[in-house]
This record gives sequence, structure tokens and C-alpha cells, in this order.
Amino acid sequence: MAMLRTTVLVAVLCAAACSEKTPQLTTRDMASPPADAPRSAPPAATSVLFRNVRIFNGVDPKLQAATDVLVRGNRIASIGSSDVTAAEPGMTIIDGGGRTLMPGLIDMHWHALAVRPSIAVALQASTGYLNLMAGAEASDTLQRGFTTVRDVGGASFGLKRAIDEGWQAGPRIYPSGAIISVTGGHGDFRSPEELPRRLGAADSRMETMGDTAIADTPDEVRTRVREQLMRGASQIKLTAGGGVSSPHSPLDVVTFTSDELRAAVLGANNWGTYVTTHAYTPEAIRQAVEAGVQCIEHGNLMDEPTAQLLANRNVWLSIQPLPEELLRAFPPDSEEYAKGREVLSGTDRAYRLAKQYKLKTAFGTDVLFSAALAQRQGELLASLTKWYTPAEALIMATSTNAQLLALSGKRNPYPGRLGVIEPGAMADLLLVEGDPLSDIRIITRPQQNFRVIVKDGRIYKNTIK
Repeated sequence: MAMLRTTVLVAVLCAAACSEKTPQLTTRDMASPPADAPRSAPPAATSVLFRNVRIFNGVDPKLQAATDVLVRGNRIASIGSSDVTAAEPGMTIIDGGGRTLMPGLIDMHWHALAVRPSIAVALQASTGYLNLMAGAEASDTLQRGFTTVRDVGGASFGLKRAIDEGWQAGPRIYPSGAIISVTGGHGDFRSPEELPRRLGAADSRMETMGDTAIADTPDEVRTRVREQLMRGASQIKLTAGGGVSSPHSPLDVVTFTSDELRAAVLGANNWGTYVTTHAYTPEAIRQAVEAGVQCIEHGNLMDEPTAQLLANRNVWLSIQPLPEELLRAFPPDSEEYAKGREVLSGTDRAYRLAKQYKLKTAFGTDVLFSAALAQRQGELLASLTKWYTPAEALIMATSTNAQLLALSGKRNPYPGRLGVIEPGAMADLLLVEGDPLSDIRIITRPQQNFRVIVKDGRIYKNTIK
């Protein structure tokens, strides 16, 4: 019952973001993708030529003058006026008409298998069914212009393979595999009746499905890290502190010991990649950083000395602009409401500290158990303008996020430059109606305003006639 109570609260929390009380949502914004949106990868064109496009290259805060962009295979071949006068065999020519060409968007905090199902379905359905649901959501994610996601917890390896092999449309996935936590930590949804656990065993449903992994000693941590790397993880995710909806870990707790965190960092570093940790409080963040963790997820409650530490150690902050209405799901006198209020009340200060100390800051959304909230993915990105200019927000969601992806080193499943438009970069491109650097609200209506979507050189949407 403890697990059911907690997980239902998680589901209600996310569902609150798309309730009738949410003024931002409209029927138009909630519409399904076009009926002709491909559910598998379309045939690769030999080349794609964009004529007369103004470029946001993912780095510079201003649009470049109208020009041409040539894609050959899955790479950007050239930028500049093209001397191509007629379509070559296998070439698609798209007249941009002065529209904006920009890199595909990147979401750095995603849970591919946990976006669409309700918590009841997630707890009871087969892995096959959940993967089919995740595939449908992956196609929709791509149609919203997100060509890459970093999955920070969940068994998304099969979905990633299906996408990479062309059986399923969807974004590139950088998988973490199972979220590694401790007994009673954030991510341990067992009831007390399921204790004691057997060291080294994976007894719970979420462990056997590969979504979480419990580790209570440095040796167990090393084992769990190596299991995820063996499965194909591009980075490792741990929960270093408590969570809002955790049934057993108060928000203030520090879960892993320093030795356990160092075991994870060493295991990941030995494979040429890095560890990222869920942590809200200064204590959890500091212990993780001192152990060598290179990225902090959330960080909402960090203080000024903690921000200074992140800056001094060159550690990434992956923080999400979660909407205030998420709190409506909890009774005002509940512990969950109090913890959620505390986290959200720190978000503004955390972003301001990130700017003050020039932290390497990544954008993500952390959508869970709500297909409707996922439809607001672009809206969550646009909400960054509370702290950043539209150009700064879009640079964060493209080239800056791509820098964090590259931290996975030789475990990078997609070697090559992402998040930019430059010769030799991966051809993940959006042709946008209007100028999102002037009006970022354009990205909140992807069906209307993303006229062409290209991922890996393949055209997944083209409404230019």
C-alpha cells in the first residue's frame, strides 16, 4: 500500500499540469500529430537542399542572412549559396522562403518509458506493452521538434535500438538505464512488507524490469553501474538525496555514502563516461561533487556556497522549469505538498544563482506519467524566458545541451556534433515559421510552426509545398 499510495501521488502530480485549471493549454495545443506523421524512419534521401533560409546556428544569438544549406547523408555538407540548379538523383529541394532553419531541440531530463502510461498501467502492464506506448510517444516527441533526449532513468535500450535501426520514429536517446538508489532512497518504491532485501538481488518489479536498481554498499554500486554500462548506458544516474514523492526518504536526507558515490564515479570513468545525480539540497549536492560527480540533476535548493562549488569544479547543473500548478495534486496539509512547495520555491533562486556564477546549465523537462504534459514540452522550454532571453534559452536547448551529451565520451552512441548548424554537424534540423529568437512562443505550437523536421538526414515532416 505504501508503494501504491506514493505512485498514485506521482501520477496525480503530473496529471495536474494538464487539468482544466491550467490556462496555458488549449485544444489546438493538445491536438495529436498529423495523421501522416511517420511512425517509422522514412527512407533516407541522398541529399536535402534548403534554399533561402535564415539560420539560427545554435550558438549565435542572432539570425544569419538568408542562404542555402546542403545536407548529404546524415551530415550538413555546406552552408552558403548553392550552385545546384536542379535536383540531383535522390535530392529533395525545399524552398525555405526566408523561414528560420535551426538545430533540433534537446531535452536533457527525459524518461522515455514513463511519459505516456498512467502509473497504474506502468505498475501492471507488460514490458512489451509499455515499449509500444513509449514508441508512440517517441514519434510524438520527434514531431514536437525534440530530435534528441537524454533518458535519465528507465529501461529504454530496446526503444533506442528500434529508433536507431529505423523501425520506430523518435529522437536520439542517450540512455542511463536503471536509476541507481539505496534502500529507502528516492527511487525505492517498495513497501516495508517487502523487506528485508537480499544483498545483490533484484526482487521488486521495477528492478526486474530494469527501471531502478538498489545498491547499499560500494561493491553493490559497482555492480549496478557495470550492469547499466553492459546494457549500453551512455551515462550513469544515481539519486543522491530525497525526492518530493519518495515514500521513505525525506527531502533533506543524503542517501549514498561518499565511498558509494566514488565507486559509481570510478566505474563510470573507467568506461570513459560520467555520473549524474538527482540532488536538491546543498548537502546532497556537495557530497556528490566532492565524490567526483560531473552533473547535478535539479539542484533547486542549492545555496550560494554550493553554486560557487559547482562553478569551481566545473560541474554541470541540469535543472528543469517545472510549472507551479504541479502542486495542485497534493492536499495542502500533506507532507508531499510541503516538500513540493519547498522544491518549487527554490527554483527561481537556483536559476539566478546559475546565472550569477555562470554555471554550465542544461535544459530538461522531467515529464512523468502524463502524455498531456508532454505536449507542453516546448512550452516548458519557452518558460525559461523568466530568467533568460529567447536566444539564451534556445542556445541552452541546442548547442549547450549537446556539450553535456558529449561528456559521455567514447560511450557516446552518436559521435558527431549535435545542436549546431555548421558543416560536418549531424543533420538534425527544424524549418520554423517565423523567428523564434524574437518570439519564442513559436516553439510552443510545433504542429503549426515546425514546417520541416529532419533527423539524421531523414525528413520526418515536410509541409512546404
